[in-house]
Amino acid sequence: MTLEAAPPRPRRSARGPGPAAAPGAWSPPAMQPVLHLASFMLLALAGFMLLPAVVDGAYGNPDWKPFFFASLGIGAFAALLVRATRCDLSCGLTLRQAFVLTPLSWALTSACAALPFFLSAQPGLSGHVTHSYFEAVSGLTTTGATVLSGLDKAPPGILLWRSLLQWLGGIGIIATVVAILPALGVGGMQLFRTESSDRSEKVLPRARQIAKAIALVYAALTLACGMAYWLAGMAPFEAVTHALSTISTAGFSTADTSLARWQIPAIHWIATLGMVAGALPFVLYVRALRGDWAIWRDAQVRSFLGLILVVSALLALWLWARGIYGPEAAIRHAMLNVVSVVTTTGFASSDYTTWGNAATGLFYGLMFIGGCTGSTSGGMKIFRFEVVAVMLRAHFLRLLYPRGVFPRAYGGKLLPDDVVGSVVVFFALYFICYGALTIALMLFELDFLTSASAAVAMLSNVGPGLGTEIGPSGNYAAIPIGAKWLLCFAMLLGRLELFTVLILFMPRFWRG
Repeated sequence: MTLEAAPPRPRRSARGPGPAAAPGAWSPPAMQPVLHLASFMLLALAGFMLLPAVVDGAYGNPDWKPFFFASLGIGAFAALLVRATRCDLSCGLTLRQAFVLTPLSWALTSACAALPFFLSAQPGLSGHVTHSYFEAVSGLTTTGATVLSGLDKAPPGILLWRSLLQWLGGIGIIATVVAILPALGVGGMQLFRTESSDRSEKVLPRARQIAKAIALVYAALTLACGMAYWLAGMAPFEAVTHALSTISTAGFSTADTSLARWQIPAIHWIATLGMVAGALPFVLYVRALRGDWAIWRDAQVRSFLGLILVVSALLALWLWARGIYGPEAAIRHAMLNVVSVVTTTGFASSDYTTWGNAATGLFYGLMFIGGCTGSTSGGMKIFRFEVVAVMLRAHFLRLLYPRGVFPRAYGGKLLPDDVVGSVVVFFALYFICYGALTIALMLFELDFLTSASAAVAMLSNVGPGLGTEIGPSGNYAAIPIGAKWLLCFAMLLGRLELFTVLILFMPRFWRG
C-alpha cells in the first residue's frame, strides 16, 4: 500500500525509527506519519462543519455558533498538527502504521465530530459527553443508532450534521475497504486486492483516479436520490438529508418514525432502490462507466440481489396471508424493510417487530449478513457467506467421495488457502465478539432480546435492534452510560472488520 504525497521540501522519513530495537523490547510504530494523515481528515471535517452552521444561520437558529466555533477550533488544531508532523510519505506506510491509522483516525474523527453536538442546545446532546460521542460514532460508522427523540422539531443544523457524518463515513469506509483492508489481509479481503489491482489497470491506470471516480459516482448517486425524494413529495431539506443517509446505507432520519412518516409508495420505492445502490461495490460502478458491465456478472452482486428478492417475496406472502397488508403494501413494506436490514441501513416504514415472532426472527438473522464488499454497507458481507458455502460443498463432497478432488472456486477463480483461512477466522472471531458483547450488555441488567439484538446491530452497523426499547420505533437513550460506551466500541469494531482494532490489543504488536 502506498500513499502518494508531494512534499515541498525534503522531510523526515515516515517508515519509522532507525536502529532496530532488541527482540521483545517496546518498539511502537512511528506515529508521525499516522498523525499527519489523520490531521488532514480533521481539516476536511472542520470544513464540512461549516455547512450546518450556514444552514442554521439561514434558518435563524442560534445553534450555528457551536458548529462555527467547533470548526474554527478543530481546523486550527488540525493545521498545527499538519505542520508539527510533516514527513516524507513517498515511501508509503509500514504494515503496523496502517493498522494504527485505521482505528485511530476513525476514533479521533468521531471525537471531533461530537464537539458540535456537545456545544449545541439540543436536548439529549447538550453538555452530554456520552450521548454526543455515541451519536457521532453512530453517524461516521453509518450505524444509524440514535439517542435522540423529537427529531421532527430538531434544529436543521443538527439534522444535517447527522446526515453529513453518515455520508462522510460512507465514502470513508469505501476508501478503507478499497485501499487499506485488502493490503492488510483482513478477513479474506486480500481476495479483492488482486481483483481490484487487475481491474484498476484496465479501467483507470492510477489509484488516485480510481478514488476520484468512486467519489464522483457516490456524489452522483446521492444527487439523483435527493432529486427523486423531492419529486416524490419530500421537502427539499428532508430530501437532501435522507439522500445522504440512503446512499451511505446509514439510516438517520429527520423523523422519529423514520420513513413511516411518509406513507407515500414512491418515497418507499426510492429508498429501497437507493439502499440497494449503496450496497453494491462502487468499483463496479466505475467499470460500468467505462463500458464494462461486470456488475451483473459479479458473484456477490447476484447473490445479494437474489437473497433480497427471495426473502422479500416470502415475507410479502406472509404479511398478505396474515391480513396485515394488501398485496401492493405487503410487497413494498417487505422489500423496504428487508433491504434496510440486509444493507445495514436501519430505515423502517413500519415497526416490523409487530409483524409476529416469525418476522422478528427473520430480521434478527438478516442483521448478520450485510451487503457487498466495496460498498457502504456493514455486516459480515455476502462474499464471506459465499466462501463458506463453497467450503461446505467441497467438504460434503469429500465425505461422499474420499478420493475425489474438489477445487474451491469463487467467481471463476480458485480460492487461495490464505483467503479461506481468513474467512473462517473472521466468522469465529465475529461470533466470539458477538457472544462476549451480549453477555457484557446483560451485566448492565438489560434483557436478553435487547442485549443480543443490540450486539449484532452494533457489530453489523445496522442501527435499530429488536424489542420495545431499541427497536425500529425506539432509540438507545435509556441504555446505561457504561453500555453506551461499550456499544461505541462495538460500532467501530464492526465497521473496521474486527482485526484492525483488536490487533492493537496484542502486546507483540507494540514490540515490533
